[in-house]
Parts: sequence; C-alpha cells; structure tokens
Amino acid sequence: MRASRATQRLVVLLAFEGVQLLDVAGPVQTFASTNEIAKAARGAPYRVVVVSRRGGPVCTSAGLPLLTRSIAGAIGKARLDTLIIPGGPGVHDALKDARTVAWVRRQFSSARRIASVCTGAFLLAETGVLAGRRATTHWKSCARLQQGYPDIRVDPDPIYVRDDRIWTSAGITAGIDLSLALVQEDLGRKVAMQVARHLVVFLNRPGGQSQFSASLEAQAAAADGNAPNQFAPLHGWIAEHLAGDLRVERLAEQAGMSARTFARVYAAKMGSTPARMVEKIRIEAVRRILEETDVPIKCVAGLCGFSQEERLRRAFARQVGTTPAEYRRRF
Repeated sequence: MRASRATQRLVVLLAFEGVQLLDVAGPVQTFASTNEIAKAARGAPYRVVVVSRRGGPVCTSAGLPLLTRSIAGAIGKARLDTLIIPGGPGVHDALKDARTVAWVRRQFSSARRIASVCTGAFLLAETGVLAGRRATTHWKSCARLQQGYPDIRVDPDPIYVRDDRIWTSAGITAGIDLSLALVQEDLGRKVAMQVARHLVVFLNRPGGQSQFSASLEAQAAAADGNAPNQFAPLHGWIAEHLAGDLRVERLAEQAGMSARTFARVYAAKMGSTPARMVEKIRIEAVRRILEETDVPIKCVAGLCGFSQEERLRRAFARQVGTTPAEYRRRF
C-alpha cells in the first residue's frame, strides 16, 4: 500500500544561514524513520521538505551545508500540514528578513500546526503568533526571549510546550522529543514507540520534564561571570540529607546566615527559591532511584524526604510531567 502525495502530510522545515544542523536533522530523521516503519502497513504518512526563502545551499552553524528547495518551488499549492522552525545563531538575522517573517505569519492561518525547535521560537515570536501564549526555548535563551517579547509566557523548564496549534521546544535534541510527540499525535503511541526504538531514544521524554538536571542548574546558575558558586557546598549537603529537615531555617543555619538574609541572597544568586531547589534536587534523586532500582515508590518517597507518597506524586508531576510509576516504566 502506497500513500499518494495528496494523502501524505506535508512537513516543511524552514532553513536559513546559520541554522543549527541538529535542529533540522533531528526532526527530518524522525519523520523519515516514521515513513520507513509505517509504509508497509499504510504507506509513508509524511512528505518532508527542507526549504529556504531562495532555495539552494544553506550553510549551517556547524559549517555543513544543507541543500534546500525554494519555498515556492517546494510547496506550490499543496496544503502545508506542519511547519517546523529550527533555531541556531542565524535565527536573529532571519527574523530581520521581512519576507521570511511575513511568510511564516501567513502559514499560521493555513497550516494545521506550527512548531519551533530551540531558538526558532524567536522567529515565531517575531510573527506575533506567540503573543499571549505559553512557550519555551533553549534555557540559555529564555530570558532574552522574555525580554524581547514580554507578551509571551516563557517557561524555561519544559522540553516542549504545546499551546493549541503551536508547539515550541527546548534546545537541539529536544527537537527529536517534539517530533516524536507530533508523530504520536498523528499515528498513535505504538508507532511512535517503534520510531523511538529505531532511533535508539526514549519515548518520549514528557514535555514537562526539565531541560536539565537540578545539579547542573544549581551549578550553572553560578553566577557572576567566573565567580565560584557560594552555595555549591550547601547543594552537596542537601543531596546528602534528602530525608532530613530542609526547611529554610535549617538551610540558613547550614549556610551560616540568618533565615531572612539567606532567602534573599539565595534567590538573587540562584534565580530560584531555596524550597524550589530542594524539591528539584529531591526529585532528581527520586528519578535516579526509579531508573536504577525496584524500590517501592512509597519507600522512595521516604528516602527522598517526602513525608507522604501523594506529596511525591504532586511534586513529581510538577517537575517531570508524569507519575513516578509511568517514569519507571519508561526509563
């Protein structure tokens, strides 16, 4: 059974000079692998095209050129199903191109859905379609996106965010997670699982899962230029005392400060409240135990400082976007 071009979903990726190679290659390979897996049963469900405004070679930020088709020549009168805007250092020049921005804006009224990978969110933001919506991008660029487009509700944590017909995702490899989610929406979980196995990736990291670990966040929030993170010893102590009293007063005592001073300085330096960081470090420990052991979830809760299993479930849902049991099954 072969799908005709008329029945295939047209997936278009918009490339530009300085595009991030993996932002393009990850989604392209995900849909290509889906075609390989699904074509025997139903025909290849997708037609995937990489375009640029003028067509021809486009140099990626990695230095490897992509051969693209022109927008007009590649699409013609075909109905665009899914438009994906990749990111990369060249996106800030691309969004200054009025014709490119206008073309993306027009697709919003006709395409079934529009998605961005990494800093591709900036090009979407420039069109105005993200106004009033929740969105994400690479964690390094979230503050810049929020400052440049204050009418967007920028969430720096999730791997990807869906707001109606618009999907935005975090950096680089998150484009694969996003694409798997799009495949799952179209063809169901079974097919998406097969694609994930073919790509040798997990299906699929929940969109609400944090972009990076609590330990890395605590280290990177570091702070002032190359200055050492003054709270690094405290974070190590927290990780060693997860089941203990980790209220602000106890943390302040450990840091050698008054509770009021500690809370103020910590928030200023780390960009997070102490309580939120404690929860993140605890949940990271929970994830590690779920991945590596078969310890009952009720016991995991106690080991990691959650007095009740239900409190663990609520915190896990906030941080990871799924349940502990489902996370263990996946990972």
